[in-house]
Amino acid sequence: MALSLFRENIHLRAHYEDRDGLLKIQTKLRQHLILSSNRPAVVLCIGTDRSTGDSLGPLTGTKLSQRHISGLNVLGTLDHPIHAENLVETLAKVNDIYCNPYIIALDACLGRLDSIGYITLEERPLKPGSAVKKKLPEVGEIHLTGIVNLNGFMEYMVLQNTRLNIVWKLSDILSSILANTFLSLP
Repeated sequence: MALSLFRENIHLRAHYEDRDGLLKIQTKLRQHLILSSNRPAVVLCIGTDRSTGDSLGPLTGTKLSQRHISGLNVLGTLDHPIHAENLVETLAKVNDIYCNPYIIALDACLGRLDSIGYITLEERPLKPGSAVKKKLPEVGEIHLTGIVNLNGFMEYMVLQNTRLNIVWKLSDILSSILANTFLSLP
């Protein structure tokens, strides 16, 4: 289990239209990156383009990769998604390529009806696939999620029937938060 850089487990969340809340998430993310500045930062964007609801990770990864930001290592794009079938192999490669990487995991999430459209930042590893009852390794030291749809019943169908509009908006905001954070680092 990864050690937290802070004493308590921080859980921040903001709706994608809440500028002040998103700024708090960006500020906290920046603090984490400054404290881990001696380590290569890797943003691991998890998901698949075969499911609208689960495409948040690779869509965000693609948008980030297109910005070509120095010091920002992005894995998981529409061309090369990271999903349940290749996650373990990808994590092994990340640890082979990067010495002591600081991994920020990013994934879509299902939640309550009133949480759809929210972005979260948590100071703990991500548990990918938990909404669809998959047993996958925990990923990252911190993670970002975008709540794309409702949790609770027939999760696979819910992910397949998620509106691309919400996924697109969340990926725009997440890629902006990450890009702006990296560009603001000393």
